[in-house]
Amino acid sequence: MQYHFSAVLGRDANGWWARCPDLQGCYSQGCTYEQALDNLREAVALHVEEGLACGEEIPQVETISLIAVDEPA
Repeated sequence: MQYHFSAVLGRDANGWWARCPDLQGCYSQGCTYEQALDNLREAVALHVEEGLACGEEIPQVETISLIAVDEPA
């Protein structure tokens, strides 16, 4: 079965971070965008593999919406 998850990537003073909000505690980082995304893909695969091995239900995302929220000046 193929799963689809949302991913959020951002950059801060320490490099790139990436997280999968659909899977609790599933996040990673990297020096580059590509490295952070590759690391997140690996983390997601491990998360799903472990969840299936433990008999957990893997969430299926049907709709993803992303917006930017600005802080009022």
